[in-house]
Amino acid sequence: MGRADARRAAQGRKRRARPKGKKGGIRRFFTWKKVLGAFLGVCLLGILGFLGLYLYVDVPDEGNFQATSQSNVYKYADGSVMARKGAENAVNRETVKIDQIPKHVQHAFVAAENKTFYQDSGVDLKGTLRGVLNTLRGKGKQGGSTITQQYVKNYYLSQEQTVSRKLQEIVISLKVDNKLGKNEILAGYMNTSYYGRGAYGIQAAAQAYYGVDVDKLTVSQGAYLASLLQAPSQYDWAIASDAGKKRVQERWAYTLNNMVEMKWLDEADRQKQTFQQPIKPKPLPGVAGQVGYFINAANEELIRKGVDEKELAAGGWTITLAIDKKKQQDLEKAVKTKLTDDLKPTLRKADRDAQLGAVSVDPATGHVVAMYGGAGYTKHYTNNATRADFQPASTFKPLIFASALENHAKTQSGVPITPDTVYDGRNRRPVVNSTKPFAPPNEDEVSYGKISVQQATNNSVNSVFAQMGADVGLDAVKKTAVSLGMDGSRMDVQPAMTLGSMGASPMQMAAAYATLDNHGKKVEPALVAKAQHGAQEVELPDPIGSQVLTRGTADTVTSVLRGVVNDGTAKSAIGGTDYQAAGKTGTSDDNKSAWFVGYTPKLVTAVGMFGEETKGGKQVSLKGTGGGGRVNGGGYPAEVWAAYTAAAIGDDAGAKFDLETDLGAGVAPTNAPPPSNTPSHTPSQTPSQTPSHTPSQTPSHSPSRTPSHSPSHSPSRTPSPPETPPATPSGGSGSGSGGNDNRPPGLDDLD
Repeated sequence: MGRADARRAAQGRKRRARPKGKKGGIRRFFTWKKVLGAFLGVCLLGILGFLGLYLYVDVPDEGNFQATSQSNVYKYADGSVMARKGAENAVNRETVKIDQIPKHVQHAFVAAENKTFYQDSGVDLKGTLRGVLNTLRGKGKQGGSTITQQYVKNYYLSQEQTVSRKLQEIVISLKVDNKLGKNEILAGYMNTSYYGRGAYGIQAAAQAYYGVDVDKLTVSQGAYLASLLQAPSQYDWAIASDAGKKRVQERWAYTLNNMVEMKWLDEADRQKQTFQQPIKPKPLPGVAGQVGYFINAANEELIRKGVDEKELAAGGWTITLAIDKKKQQDLEKAVKTKLTDDLKPTLRKADRDAQLGAVSVDPATGHVVAMYGGAGYTKHYTNNATRADFQPASTFKPLIFASALENHAKTQSGVPITPDTVYDGRNRRPVVNSTKPFAPPNEDEVSYGKISVQQATNNSVNSVFAQMGADVGLDAVKKTAVSLGMDGSRMDVQPAMTLGSMGASPMQMAAAYATLDNHGKKVEPALVAKAQHGAQEVELPDPIGSQVLTRGTADTVTSVLRGVVNDGTAKSAIGGTDYQAAGKTGTSDDNKSAWFVGYTPKLVTAVGMFGEETKGGKQVSLKGTGGGGRVNGGGYPAEVWAAYTAAAIGDDAGAKFDLETDLGAGVAPTNAPPPSNTPSHTPSQTPSQTPSHTPSQTPSHSPSRTPSHSPSHSPSRTPSPPETPPATPSGGSGSGSGGNDNRPPGLDDLD
């Protein structure tokens, strides 16, 4: 027998010698009996623990909701109090009895929130367990709750997301279900729920959204209010995004369909229901002027960043805004002296329809230091600084150029796109390789010949940027725009997007340009600098994000945009200042909006002017405002921007752009041409800078121009230039606006 055979034989003898009934290894500790016993033991401990909790936790004698409701305090950046909201009437609520609420409205709420309400014991154990697990995982407000649980949370407890609060909710809900009848619970739930617009309770909500008492609510209206509870700020028709409006209509339909399923609504009646849009919101008392806009915008920002809407509305918050009192005063004064003092709304309809919104951002911190929302919160509810329903027009063009640089795009003839690249600027030139036929007109039908990207930016030439969009690719352009802070849901990938046909707000445009000013690091403007609830401070995300554009791209765009101020469509309003600036004008196709978005090294400000019919809110043309003709971005918007910026920058007037680029109008040419006998523009204000270019091309014609403001309407006004003035005739070879090479690098002249 070999050694191996001997070992196997010895092992066999050991196995045969092992006493019966003995388990080896881990089986000695885990048998099915032991596992079952442990499981039953844990269950017994859980049951005993719950019984102990049930006996220990009592239903509070009074609801603490009203008792703890208090003011929210809003402060300026310097710590001084801006407003106290809610001290006089902390909660807008009028409690009504269940018999005052129509049955179809009661049923709508049950159908939307808790179909088994009339049969359940007050607690959804499965949904609650899911909510507890999500709380432990840090996933926040998730999981199902019955109407009884929501009533208990609203009336007796708080909105905080903790396991202990959830366990209290379960116990109190079981006891409340035993103590109160279903109608009393339902009435309590409908009277304590928050519906948005500062409305607590179904009666306040009926007035806030439909201007009627609760007993007058229709089936459709009741279904909307029931659907609204899921996300009041997102589903409020007046401020909801297109996606929010779609979701609330879907939930409205879901509510009605559940009513049919529960036999509370006939199928025939269901088919007759149409969605009834709520009325416009009424401004809350005590928040007149710009402060009302600040409070609303701050609340909306906190909700977007995760603060519970109901908890915020209940009060007890101290919210410090980044608004700088002096800069805010400077902005309001600029609007008054450069716009509203020039308007005569009693004499001219166009003056009554003119609206202006502005946002000013510190690019280093991302904080909103000044904001103008309109004539006043109690006079014009919509905040013009955050509204996103008007077209940004040509202020979108720099984002196309940024996308071209970032993606190393080339023209149709294979030439890399830079500030010096030459395009065909003819009016209504068909775009080559467009996704659909597209040949946009230049403003006033001005036709340009061969023109550099710099010149095309200075003069806002539509035909050039329409072609550039096709060269870069519209999907790539959209991706860049979204990365800079624009709303992709409002941006259809169509050729017209190159002319800024999407909706955008001054806040969004300030974000995009602040990112350029911040050398490509993302800036998400933040109005709220600090938020505290009691002693607890909310952790807010840093407004400065990651690098979304390379520094070379961002700085080159800034360099190009300096040409717009020094030698382009904003020159008459801003050129000749003692500080460095960059920016872009914009005027929508039908003159319903006019813009100037500009920046210095330390301050970014977007000014948008909008035509909105006084009654009905319909978008209308700004033409004739101030007694002139068309309103261009280089007119009122640029003038407001210039007046505000001159006052607001203070000691920062000497700041210089730190640009890592050798392209564009903001840098001296490396091989400058000899000066012509007639300079094409006034040299920039910085002594060290050489004039950036002499236009190399003469437009195909020089039409007579009509200034956007007729001289007759205000003798002291300087007429603003049109969006696309013809290039100055050249007396020499020229270098393109970038001025870095005496020859054009290429011409996209495919026909």
